Amino acid sequence: MVARHGWLFLIVFLWVAAAGADTVRVRFPEATTRGFLAVRTPDGALIGHGELRQRARGVEIDSRLTLRFKDGSLHDESTTYSQRGAFRLEAYSLTQRGPSFPGAEIAFDRKSGRYRAKTRERPDGPEETASGELEMPADLYNGMALLVLKNMAPGDRTTGQLAAFTPKPRLLRMELRREGEDRVTFAGNPKQATRFLVDLEVGGVGSVVASLIGKTPPDLRYWLVLGEAPAFVRFEGPMFLNGPVWRVEMAGVE
Repeated sequence: MVARHGWLFLIVFLWVAAAGADTVRVRFPEATTRGFLAVRTPDGALIGHGELRQRARGVEIDSRLTLRFKDGSLHDESTTYSQRGAFRLEAYSLTQRGPSFPGAEIAFDRKSGRYRAKTRERPDGPEETASGELEMPADLYNGMALLVLKNMAPGDRTTGQLAAFTPKPRLLRMELRREGEDRVTFAGNPKQATRFLVDLEVGGVGSVVASLIGKTPPDLRYWLVLGEAPAFVRFEGPMFLNGPVWRVEMAGVE
């Protein structure tokens, strides 16, 4: 029975923090922006494309990540956050559907303090639903990975909470830390990218998650070019627990 509830959704830009941890301070304020993405297998085969759009509304930012796969699958993730000295998640929603995903519809927001979720263990499995109250800690960062990464001070480690749904919500502790440096090339121009590791086994949480799914969840990795204006390069990992490893990276013009 435990294995039935194994789909703790580790979405590509979902995110972090630990009970009692400091919130992420704003070092690089966000504004309106738009970018285009490619989705690939680890060996580089193109399996989809995407778009990240951000719109500023005063101190609040609406961000939407849409990934469309060649098999017709869709990952559609919307995040609203504020940046009054520190970043704070205000609202979040996620839709995953199609043969590449088990299936999920999740939404929650700080104003109402409530959530609703529909999830499946597998595409042809039964749909499970749940709704109710959801307490959102100040350091809950679903959908805010890039903000956490870009605003970490050099040498920092960041811990946080991720709301995962089975379909009832669970707050998972995670740790984000720098792992190494790699060389990347943009149009023949070499750059140094910092590789970050997201560890889901901090503070014994790994054993809790493993007891739910029968295995330890995999690590997630992100690459950024740092400096006065940090830039996203690549993500590599699953978009749901027990899912295949995919790469999401900046798309090139053809």
